[in-house]
Amino acid sequence: MDEINKFSKRVIRYANLGTSAGNIAIKLFGTKFLNKEHDRNAVDLKNILGGLKGPIMKIAQLLSTVPDLLPEEYVKELTKLQSNAPPMGWNFVKRRMKNELGFNWLDSFDSFEKQPFAAASLGQVHRAEHKKQDIVCKLQYPDMISIVDADINQLKLIFSIYKKIDSSIDTSEIQKEISERIKEELDYNEEQKNISLFQLIFEKSKEVQIPKVFQDISTQRLISMNYLRGYKLLHFKNHPHNIRKKIAINMFKAWYFPFYNYGIIHGDPHLGNYSSDEKGNINLLDFGCIRIFKPSFVKGVIDLYYAIKNNNQELAVHAYQSWGFENISNDMIEILNIWAKFLYSPLMENKVRKMQDTNSTTYGAEAAAKVHKELKRIGGVKPPREFVFMDRAAIGLGSVFLHLNAEVNWYNLFHNLIKNFNEKALNKKQKTVLQKFKIKRNF
Repeated sequence: MDEINKFSKRVIRYANLGTSAGNIAIKLFGTKFLNKEHDRNAVDLKNILGGLKGPIMKIAQLLSTVPDLLPEEYVKELTKLQSNAPPMGWNFVKRRMKNELGFNWLDSFDSFEKQPFAAASLGQVHRAEHKKQDIVCKLQYPDMISIVDADINQLKLIFSIYKKIDSSIDTSEIQKEISERIKEELDYNEEQKNISLFQLIFEKSKEVQIPKVFQDISTQRLISMNYLRGYKLLHFKNHPHNIRKKIAINMFKAWYFPFYNYGIIHGDPHLGNYSSDEKGNINLLDFGCIRIFKPSFVKGVIDLYYAIKNNNQELAVHAYQSWGFENISNDMIEILNIWAKFLYSPLMENKVRKMQDTNSTTYGAEAAAKVHKELKRIGGVKPPREFVFMDRAAIGLGSVFLHLNAEVNWYNLFHNLIKNFNEKALNKKQKTVLQKFKIKRNF
């Protein structure tokens, strides 16, 4: 099937959104400061978006992680949107597989399960067997290019409504960032490159497992990978502390080792994108969304840590400027530091502690509310686009660590990652690995 943009597909999509998510979105922002019917509207929005395949659901997930962008009731409901899109039926799957691998596609498999193993926003996953190996096949839903265009335009509408209601956060760069990352996820050839990149990054690690791609049965809309055995995180909530601690440490390394050593981060740390075996080793499962950062941005993250730790105002200004914040005043620094202190707080003291000692959801909500109020007072701020996924990773992983309730020396973990940091060396290493896999820098 030709998946070039079709006007009719966009019209149908807008019609669907116009009677469902679009109206709820308008109601959402219209009631943000009136505090009316938040609970009921939030549940309606979650149910509607969960019933629509495609990026509007993933966009909702992303929106729910931007601090204070949505009322608390909406965040609570939208965070439930992870892997609950309705699956394609078997006849539909057969047609899709025929389009990708040809008429005799089933001959490529020893077995292929009719029922999906998992369903997500952009596609669904089937278990299969290929050359006596257990594999999973991630098959993209049809017409995603047209649907992406419709949903991104819907996103622009939502942000334009938000801007009229609340100017404390200029969302223009956030909108661009989310739109570009969503579009990248449509090309499974690029995702295969990302998988190869992470295999290289973790080639010496036994604690972080990356799937292997079977190129002969993968296409731009289908990825076939070996099946990594493991359990979802919540399976370990009541396990002995030593297992929960090991999972927490390995999760920290899985996200932040690539960042501080290669300037690259896995951009989607929600509960459906990883699993763990009984030994606490981590399986990373989805590579459609990665973020590549300028080495100067990575250095800025480290600089801001030391600025907060040592109360160094000059270094804080330099760090925020290297991130891309503009027109920085002393007032703005003080306000942004409220949020920075919340994010960095578990890394400040050289001791074993729980993540939630200061990094609790209550403290986070209080910090976000204070930041929002103060930003509004000084006329608002325009967060740089890189901030979106860095902040998302910190919030997403913080939620993971709260679930695990593990006591870890986060200070030591962090300092072991950054102790040999060198911006020029990072730039050289990043260029080398990206050129190896023909991956373009997204900056």
